[in-house]
Amino acid sequence: MGGEAISMKLLLTGCNGQVGFELQRSLAPLAEVIAIDIADCDLSNEVALRAFIQKVKPDGIINPAAYTAVDKAESDSELAKKINVDAPRIMGEEASKLGAFVFHYSTDYVFEGVGEGFYKESDATNPQNVYGKTKCDGEQALLLACSHSLIMRTSWVVGAHGGNFAKTMLKLASEREALSVVADQYGAPTSAALLADITAQLVGRIKLYGHSAFQFGLYHVVASGVTSWHEYAQFVIAEAIKAGKPMKVLPEMVKPISTEDYPVPAKRPANSRLDTALFQSTFNLRLPDWKLGITHVLQQIL
Repeated sequence: MGGEAISMKLLLTGCNGQVGFELQRSLAPLAEVIAIDIADCDLSNEVALRAFIQKVKPDGIINPAAYTAVDKAESDSELAKKINVDAPRIMGEEASKLGAFVFHYSTDYVFEGVGEGFYKESDATNPQNVYGKTKCDGEQALLLACSHSLIMRTSWVVGAHGGNFAKTMLKLASEREALSVVADQYGAPTSAALLADITAQLVGRIKLYGHSAFQFGLYHVVASGVTSWHEYAQFVIAEAIKAGKPMKVLPEMVKPISTEDYPVPAKRPANSRLDTALFQSTFNLRLPDWKLGITHVLQQIL
């Protein structure tokens, strides 16, 4: 290629979400980024979405946008399907016409979430709620529509920008006298910044070497290690106290409860452990321990 820089144009959806916000930062040095949110293009509107992609003509589409209101999806399945299934399929179809690639983010909720093992990419999916089913169907729709697509299944996303579990725990622990958190669901909190930095690494490789050398497909991408929501809450509160923030509820005062003690409309997976060996070996990238990512987020918000 004679060392010449190739210009690249990326269409980034959901730019105001946790991952989208970080992607604006990580992708900026690599490409011209057209960052959009619902005000710019409603992903549930097929005609508008196709027209927008055809107008922009991106070299790649990065799609962290999703319908993520897990409980609300139970009664709002039509909109969840439009955003989580139809939109990725449309992006895939339009990208194929343009010779572009698509990066898409999915979830551990595609699995039944039982046992204590780590789910591999090859394991059978069996989503237990509407959100999980739409994300699962969306993966298949995209893979069928576009051979140059990469799907990253992740879990328990947390970022400095946007709402998340860590921020909720800090707020509650500073206001309430007591706090109860589910202790029988296990996974790995994964920082939005980590997902964004990994995405930039992979986009950089496509930019350098083109599509033909890149191994598209479906991968599990989560931080290393395992914790429960209860232990995660204790860690966050302890870090806040270390940073000098006054907390009414101390880590040892957080009461562990079972999933049954905290009923919600949508069933949650008890086991969100994802095996990342395929991703790490394919791309030769390390996925650091979840505490590193959370500590970084807390440094920004505390």
